[in-house]
Order: sequence, then C-alpha cells, then structure tokens
Amino acid sequence: MADQRRRTFLRYSALGIASLPLGIGVLSSRAFAQTLPRLEPSAPNAQALNYVESAAEASDHPAFNQGERCDNCLFYKDANEGCQLFPENSVAPGGWCQSWTARA
Repeated sequence: MADQRRRTFLRYSALGIASLPLGIGVLSSRAFAQTLPRLEPSAPNAQALNYVESAAEASDHPAFNQGERCDNCLFYKDANEGCQLFPENSVAPGGWCQSWTARA
C-alpha cells in the first residue's frame, strides 16, 4: 500500500510552488506602489489632461466645478497618493485634472 503521507507532502509542495509567482507579484506591486515619484504638471501626460497641483489653479477651466480635487476622485488611491490615470506617479491630493470623476 502506498504511503499517504508522501502523497500529501508532494501534493502540498506542488501547490506551494505553483502559487509562488502569484505571491511574489502581489508583494512586488505593493512595494513598487509606495515609492511613486510625484507627477510634474509639465509632463506630457499631465498636460494632456490639464493636471494642476492645486485645484484652485483650474478654476478657469470649463470642466472644473468647485470642490473637485484629486483626493475625492474615483481614480485616486489613498494608500500612496497614486492615480489610475497616471500609474507611474503620485499626484497632489489637492490637485485636479479634467478626467475628475466623483467617487461612488
């Protein structure tokens, strides 16, 4: 009769090895997310969306409404001041861009 402990060990070892890439991917994305450089308003992608570091600077923009800020936008990530529209950078919490969308 086959040794059940050996089969159990091999099964769990295979599952553990198969799950390593998933765990490494999660850990590395969290580590990367906490070191985002601040988005410069002069960057081409920032200019394309009329990004400003202070929402008051956007008061003359036709799409701007009072109270719109990055920190109350759907795309803003509180954990690292990141933005889904600018995935490689962090944004100023008091900033604004023309893609501002209210959080649900």
